[in-house]
Amino acid sequence: MFAPAATTRDNARPNHVRLADLDRMQIGDLAALPAEDLALLQDEATAAFDATKRTKEWVESAIAMRFADRAHAARLDDGKDTGTVRFDDGAVTVVADLSKRVDWDQDALAEIVESIREAGDDPADYVETTFKVPERRYGAWPPAIAKTFEPARTVRTGKQTFRLSLNTEVSR
Repeated sequence: MFAPAATTRDNARPNHVRLADLDRMQIGDLAALPAEDLALLQDEATAAFDATKRTKEWVESAIAMRFADRAHAARLDDGKDTGTVRFDDGAVTVVADLSKRVDWDQDALAEIVESIREAGDDPADYVETTFKVPERRYGAWPPAIAKTFEPARTVRTGKQTFRLSLNTEVSR
């Protein structure tokens, strides 16, 4: 029911390796496949992932629709607006968690920190201070200023990703 539809690229290369074949393959064998097959596998995996994600979201929406009111009532009974509550529905224990996300107005906090400092107290007793340098600003600085900040700067890379696309129709 939720199988991804065949793409035009699938039809152009009907005998390529499929996702269902991968559980019998070593990673080295997979890597040795023609780039066209890898591109088709990537498309198939993306379509399967998207379909599974949509299915999961659909099921989670139904669960939320069914249990949101009971979870809200359970939180009210416990005297709280957020957090975790547990209740049973037949043979199933439902654990509903509503996380708390707090945002702080940075300008207002800066004023409060300054008033704490002016009163002779240490703001570190009350707040954590984090310094950030937006990379775009750093790149626009004059070299002398950038050099001053270099000892405090570490560059890490993220996970490399690849998107394969066929340049022409492929057939076998």
